[in-house]
Amino acid sequence: MTGNICAAGRQFTNWNPDYRQFSQARGDADVIAGVILQETLEQQDQTGPVVAAMDDSILRKRGRKTPGVSWRRDPLGPPFQVNFVRAQRFLQISIALPQNRGPGPARMIPFDFLHAPTPPKPKKDAHPQEWKRYRQAQKQTNITLRGAQRVKRLRDMLDQHARRGDSSPRNLWIAVDGRFTNQTLLRNLPANTAVIGRIRQDAKLFFSPQQHQQPKAAGRKKAYGNIAPTPEQLRTDPNVPWQTVPVFAAGKMHDFKIKTLAPILWKAAGAQKPLRLIVIAPLGYRPRKGSRILYRQPAFLIATDPDAPLENLLQAFVWRWEIELNFRDEKQIVGVGEAQVRNQNSVQAQPEFATFAYAFLLIAANRALNQCGQTLPLPKWRKPSSQPRASTQVLINQLRAELWGKALGVENFGDFKKETAHDLKPQKLIPHLPSAVLYASA
Repeated sequence: MTGNICAAGRQFTNWNPDYRQFSQARGDADVIAGVILQETLEQQDQTGPVVAAMDDSILRKRGRKTPGVSWRRDPLGPPFQVNFVRAQRFLQISIALPQNRGPGPARMIPFDFLHAPTPPKPKKDAHPQEWKRYRQAQKQTNITLRGAQRVKRLRDMLDQHARRGDSSPRNLWIAVDGRFTNQTLLRNLPANTAVIGRIRQDAKLFFSPQQHQQPKAAGRKKAYGNIAPTPEQLRTDPNVPWQTVPVFAAGKMHDFKIKTLAPILWKAAGAQKPLRLIVIAPLGYRPRKGSRILYRQPAFLIATDPDAPLENLLQAFVWRWEIELNFRDEKQIVGVGEAQVRNQNSVQAQPEFATFAYAFLLIAANRALNQCGQTLPLPKWRKPSSQPRASTQVLINQLRAELWGKALGVENFGDFKKETAHDLKPQKLIPHLPSAVLYASA
């Protein structure tokens, strides 16, 4: 907020209204999220499903009186030691914006950024009623339950967008990790919504009762059929052949070796929800040139839409990694979580506002750079990249160039190139203000 005031040249006027913007909840998050959703849908193919990713992250805090701060597991800690840090927990949903039709790269556009704290734990000698209220609040603030509620909110906004455009609602695919692949989310999915998530290798699965008909017996009908192989048993079964599916990942097309089984049932999803099990073979890689091939761990996925094409399901789950890049850019570049706010409204509104600004940057860049391309030239030591995607820092530099270029007297970017003597030791360093401002890394 201080930077915005100084950038607008209002540092010598009354700044109280600016600092009260978040504490008094003067913005409507649903309206801003609706604009993000509309712009994202307009820039993508209108025929396929809307792919989104959901995950949670933490923002580290040191203050003991900041709302929502508690001890959280440190995701950056070593695997052999569980570390804890004081932090706030946030839940984010991002919508995929494919760069072209068919298999290819995609950007995740942040759509929802929700503060999801947990209730404070009472003391050991607290009254039983206090413990009862704590248990009830603990169930209501469960991260998967909050995620199911936000997925329903996104589904409702998609339906409203379809009604305004007099079109049929598009299907929604949510890609999640193993933390959200459980009964709470799978049994609370709205209509026209599917989940693609990771599953344990020893998950107990079943065939449908119709697949293995048995003689009729007295009693109620069986909800589950015979026991199906676990994901690990399917991976090691030599009688099930591997299939090859092309998927875009890491800048180029790859052939994924998979095994699949459908339809199957899982008690966490219920007897009325058929699933598809997908097993991805371990990928081989070399840490360095000439070294022996190492293998990563296999991946086990389930999809609640067993009739969807395999290549589309795998591509949607590969796009889920983009939400991890959103978290990195939001924390390291945009500065989400750096503001020290202690008001209950500001704890939600300030990081959410910064995340929305980041989302609008990505949307504007996708629309503008696809039409005119990148205009800010790269430094001489940077090789021209063959990838069409620009990093977040490059996009911020481009925004600076467009907003501040004329104020700095830069009419065209060719002025940056100047013929100078090729002396190994220049006599004096002459600062160049436009380059210093437009190419700043922070």
